[in-house]
Amino acid sequence: MTKNKAILIGAGLANMAAAVYLIQEGHWQGDQITFYSIDDHGSNDGSPANEAAGEYWNKVHPLENTKGFVARGGRMLNYRTYVDLMDLLSRVPSATEPGMTAAEDTREFDANHRTFDKARLMEGGKGIINGGKLGFNNKDRMKLTELLLMPDSKEEKLDNVTIADYFKDDPHMFTTNFWYMWETTFAFRTQSSAQELRRYMHQMIYEFTQIEHLVGVNRTRYNQYESIMLPLINYLKEQGVKIVLNRRVTNFEFKDTPMQDEITVTALRMTNTETGEEEDVAVDDDTAVIFTNGSITDSATLGDFNTPAAENMDYGAAASLWKKATNRFYNLGNPDKFFNDRNASEWISFTLTTKDHILLNEITRITTQVPGNALNSFISTTPITPMGNKDVNMSIVVHHQPHFTTQKANEAVIWGYFLYPRRKGEFVDKQYIKMTGKEMLEELLGQLSKVDPGPGNIMDKKQEIMDSVINCIPAYMPYASALFNNRAKTDRPKVIPEHSTNLAFTGEFVEQPYQMVFTEQSAVRSGEIAAYHFAGVPMAKLVKNPRYDKDIKTLAKATRKMFK
Repeated sequence: MTKNKAILIGAGLANMAAAVYLIQEGHWQGDQITFYSIDDHGSNDGSPANEAAGEYWNKVHPLENTKGFVARGGRMLNYRTYVDLMDLLSRVPSATEPGMTAAEDTREFDANHRTFDKARLMEGGKGIINGGKLGFNNKDRMKLTELLLMPDSKEEKLDNVTIADYFKDDPHMFTTNFWYMWETTFAFRTQSSAQELRRYMHQMIYEFTQIEHLVGVNRTRYNQYESIMLPLINYLKEQGVKIVLNRRVTNFEFKDTPMQDEITVTALRMTNTETGEEEDVAVDDDTAVIFTNGSITDSATLGDFNTPAAENMDYGAAASLWKKATNRFYNLGNPDKFFNDRNASEWISFTLTTKDHILLNEITRITTQVPGNALNSFISTTPITPMGNKDVNMSIVVHHQPHFTTQKANEAVIWGYFLYPRRKGEFVDKQYIKMTGKEMLEELLGQLSKVDPGPGNIMDKKQEIMDSVINCIPAYMPYASALFNNRAKTDRPKVIPEHSTNLAFTGEFVEQPYQMVFTEQSAVRSGEIAAYHFAGVPMAKLVKNPRYDKDIKTLAKATRKMFK
């Protein structure tokens, strides 16, 4: 059902994409589009810490140290798969490089700073691991092949099946270099959905052959906010789009109909997060409502160098609103599958800012590679999983510097994360979730020292490194991996649900054929579909998505790789 106006709930990448496509493909005027959102970036954030403080800092116990930079996550792109994202970025000017589109900016930077990770896995006593040796036995190969060859029509056999369930007769899989790399590249866990693993294997099968070096990974010039979100924000504002921030939409009002299955939004209730005042916004018959129904950074909190990040038990702004809609209609999914199991979804990251390059130079020496897009993961030397296996303790990304446009020439920014925040550190006897920024840095230095034996160990420079730190900011995210939580296909709504006249869902918690969640690709695609639907643009005009799982040469390369 075509419309002429739109209200977008949430100003993350998916809805930003919807707005761009409404303007450029639907030929709408910008003033026909209004955003209501808590912030203007969703999960694609990145800023000086003093700016982030106003959004995320614990307001009950205000933290004082707001120096340095913070990004709760980081984005690895892939041109071969992220075709909708690159189409979107080709439509807006870069925010930092005059005369270029955001896509041209990213392609130029990436062409001059290619990813080739020489130290993808590291282990104490062994140093850099040869990740090219995936470590499979025949049972591993058989189970992965069965997953890869499963046709789309049979995918529902994996409803409510975890990765651990799928490999229950093959625990060896979780001791392979392949698993350590796949787990930390994409943030899968053993309790994650086997359906999602299948989709990743289908869409990223060519990456299977080069995962030890990440040569298929592309990066933006700067952080995800300045290189991806800011170009979109600038463009939309120039077009006259209204972006109303500090608004948390708390409820829908729906039209009453005889059958009670027609989904028509007639009004929105929202809270001004600055003043606490309640507001009502009417939705007329000519207006579409495009709603990002879940966020992996909802309820996130920050700490600082001397303070751990507090736990925020809020169900999540977007998920709470989604749940109210599911209480009224039966075909809109099940948010509890994603937002009611923190044990499966939580992780904690940190952003480290230094005033010089002492630590950066030490990491360069240990990993034998210069900064710029490597993902280094540290394997524990002792059993830490319930099955008594070794696993990865932590991972770090050393970006090309500067990672922020306002970074000083001598400053460095490093990002890292702990996929299992309830595990204890090897060098700090605390759960990661309870560590301060200082303690996370000490854990990192300990992990680096394990793979740096002999004279001249990094610990010889520990005090010098500690003195160089501007800040190390922990970020606790209870729902960071929620999109991978175990579920059935019906637990996520379609972008355009059946019986909906004006409501669409976008983002990482919608069901889309062939798409991989946790990617800018799936986010943009959902916004594109919603925009085309309400603007009356034929779906045949959607960006064409490649299917590498159907390519014989790619499959042959993957098969050969399995036996290395």
